[in-house]
Amino acid sequence: MRIRRTEAAAFLLAAFMLAVGAAQPARAEEAPPRVSAEAAVLADLDSGTVIYALNENRRMLIASTTKIMTALVALERCGLGDEVEIKREWTLTEGSSMHLRAGERRTVEELLYGLLLVSGNDAARALACHCAGGEEAFAALMNAKASELGMADTRFANPHGLDQEGHYSTASDMAKLARAAMKNPELARIAATREAVVGGAVLKNHNRLLWSCQGALGLKTGYTKAAGRALVSCAKRGGTSLVCVTLNDPDDWDDHAALYGWGFSAYKTVPAGELSFTVPIITGEAASAEARCAPDASFFVKNDGSLKIEAELPRFEYAPVYEGQTAGRLRVISGGKTAGEVPLRYAATVRLDEKAPLSFWEKLRWAWYFANRHSVYSVYPPY
Repeated sequence: MRIRRTEAAAFLLAAFMLAVGAAQPARAEEAPPRVSAEAAVLADLDSGTVIYALNENRRMLIASTTKIMTALVALERCGLGDEVEIKREWTLTEGSSMHLRAGERRTVEELLYGLLLVSGNDAARALACHCAGGEEAFAALMNAKASELGMADTRFANPHGLDQEGHYSTASDMAKLARAAMKNPELARIAATREAVVGGAVLKNHNRLLWSCQGALGLKTGYTKAAGRALVSCAKRGGTSLVCVTLNDPDDWDDHAALYGWGFSAYKTVPAGELSFTVPIITGEAASAEARCAPDASFFVKNDGSLKIEAELPRFEYAPVYEGQTAGRLRVISGGKTAGEVPLRYAATVRLDEKAPLSFWEKLRWAWYFANRHSVYSVYPPY
């Protein structure tokens, strides 16, 4: 016997069932593609769940993908409209450049376009010195942020990613950085920009995936002779978002496209935030209380046809119950194993009806009345 749902919840459940059943399941024997990278990671952008890994904890040179952290720290320390007067020594930085000129003034936003689109090492130095007074001090801020994000195998020695002793990361850590970066709306917006005009010059994004890969969102390319080709990217298809990292990969464009093709076929994100349930309330001012997940709740699961979702709720509650109070939990089972769970909380307070107290025998009667209700029952597949 199921706990009664509201009419609105029943409509949402129908939409939910359509969403989880729409995609064709990936074939069980389908394996991830082979890649040319020395190290790689493919993960869910929202939860961080890793679905493909190759030497993911190997410490390696990361070239200009370093600039993701440079941008993140700069955005946390500076305003987009802050003006920076360009110093001559910044313009002499070797490698890729946005061609800054000594004495000109550029906003932090313009420097970020130069940093993330054309990988300007001059822009990296300008941002570092503006935000922290110098590259060494800025590197300390980068390392503090890396520690905060749990990037335990990462060390930054500069803001641009040119090869330097003590400057390294891993595919796993760079995926963590990408997830943090994409939560910053300004960084995500700039990284997804295909072209920008700064000081009359057209800056075209080096990230070819923005043109060639369905749903590509950005992030950053990188290359030095010692590091090889490095690429950190993100993509979204339907309700699922993935992050991909490859290090020392001579075929990174094709490898990212292939990994995304496999990942979006083999996995999917199931929304759960709009599901709601009703729990009977005894001696309350209302006869029931609504229980629901957080609005953004979702599950990242294999797209193999084994998906099950269960709700665990009390058979009934005695008043009072309070808004935000935990009512139960919603859990997803994939491949016979629990892949995740989220709490169900009461959406409103139901106060005790002082005119309807219960004696011991009345409580016993209600307990017997609800005894045959399930406390755990299937949400998907439906009964």
